[in-house]
Amino acid sequence: MQKIMNRDEGFTGLEAAIVLIAFVVVAAVFSYVVLGAGFFTTQKSQEVIYTGVEMASSSMEVIGDVYGLGTGGTTVTNIRFTLGLAAGGSPVDFSTVQMVFATSDNVDILNQSPTLVTTTTPGTGNWSIFEGAGENDMLLEGEDKFTILATPKIALVTNQEFNLEVRPSTGAAIGLKRTIPAKISAVNLLY
Repeated sequence: MQKIMNRDEGFTGLEAAIVLIAFVVVAAVFSYVVLGAGFFTTQKSQEVIYTGVEMASSSMEVIGDVYGLGTGGTTVTNIRFTLGLAAGGSPVDFSTVQMVFATSDNVDILNQSPTLVTTTTPGTGNWSIFEGAGENDMLLEGEDKFTILATPKIALVTNQEFNLEVRPSTGAAIGLKRTIPAKISAVNLLY
């Protein structure tokens, strides 16, 4: 009887089955974790790509020419230009747009005029929508065209270069790099 009880041959098959099942369960859990991490990484990469494309592509373009409005034949005090949506561009809310004016010596953030949609010249250091927008509709969309009038804090003189950057809340900024002509008139075409 003692000889029968000391035999453990029957248990090796059972032990092997338990070990095999444990390996299969561990492998299944590990593969589930790896696949979950892969799907999560793929989703985050897709979000980053879409956000990058949205931020890199400018929704706006300059339509027509950029004009400098002069005073007394010596300085340019206002910059006037028209913006529209680029092909396939998403709408831009101009109540959240920021403008930065820069020369070689100066960088200023232009403020929105207290009355953003106006037919009068904005005060010094301000910008406004001169034409194209309604009192309660400052969304540039579809075929809309907004004529912007910006008044820098400094008066621009002959042959002076400047950069006016229009920064929407989403999408890439659009920069206007121009030079004041050698002879200043009441209305000057800026190149």
